Amino acid sequence: MNINEFWRDVLSQNEKALPSYFREDAVIRWHCSNEQFTVAEYVRANCEYPGDWDGEIERAEALGDGTVTVVRVFPKDRSASFHVVSFLRLKDGKICEMDEYWADDGDAPEWRRDMRIGRPIR
Repeated sequence: MNINEFWRDVLSQNEKALPSYFREDAVIRWHCSNEQFTVAEYVRANCEYPGDWDGEIERAEALGDGTVTVVRVFPKDRSASFHVVSFLRLKDGKICEMDEYWADDGDAPEWRRDMRIGRPIR
């Protein structure tokens, strides 16, 4: 599976291409919102999400039977920013399980800024 093409199709909300990356019985989990999806449900949730999206793969690591990716996702107008860490388990070259953790990007909390520790990554 080509991870760059997969993320291109996720970000462009390519409803026709997305199912081809998954086994028919694949399970997709969004842990931060406590949701589990079938492939059809995942494609619907991804493709009907409002707005036009873009992003960039910041890191991709092959692991035994899968891949871990870290992707920065943002609306095309760049009005917000998110990060998703995805654990993709593959079988026969297709995703059989995908566990994702989504987070909003933002400033450090005030209590930590008051400590005057750390610095911005970018």
